[in-house]
Amino acid sequence: MGAAVDLHWIPLGAGGHVVRLNGCAFEALAAALARRPRADLFHAALVVEVDGARHTIEVAPSPDGQGEARGVVATGPVGARPLGRLRLFRYEVRCWRDGDVPDLAHAVGAPWRLTTDPVVARRVLALVAQVPTPVWGRDQLRAGEMWNSNSVVAWALARAGLPVEVVPMPPGGRAPGWHAGIAVARRGGATHRQGGCT
Repeated sequence: MGAAVDLHWIPLGAGGHVVRLNGCAFEALAAALARRPRADLFHAALVVEVDGARHTIEVAPSPDGQGEARGVVATGPVGARPLGRLRLFRYEVRCWRDGDVPDLAHAVGAPWRLTTDPVVARRVLALVAQVPTPVWGRDQLRAGEMWNSNSVVAWALARAGLPVEVVPMPPGGRAPGWHAGIAVARRGGATHRQGGCT
């Protein structure tokens, strides 16, 4: 039976004006501080097919308490750890069998196929539930940049042994947090939790 791990690059804020505006403001400041041209910002999502099932892996805000229905395997705080007690300031890591990535239709270009090895695909699914969940938007793990959705995807892929350092970004784009996920994955020390991606 076939297998595939596909990475999709989705423009930040696709389908939502607030996120897009905040992203533009962040990139304008980051570009000014680094004295470089502005880039388009992207966030990563994964689609994993193995053993006759299709799983979508992404990070998103936590809209309600029905996480099991969306394949939620982990949650974390946004902005500051105490704020994570409020749902408004919480993100969730989803590994959703037969699930959707709402903005997948906005992805740029064809997906980047990382592997067709079923063993590696299963490993990615198993690792998603072990991803660290530090505060979103901060560098609590001292990886050199903030932790976010790109960090989660990069961490899972790097821990699965996939060559994430050579994954190309869309032309003129960048993915903040990607290198943080790789750096933390290289240190080892997964966070073990009950459950997983089924």
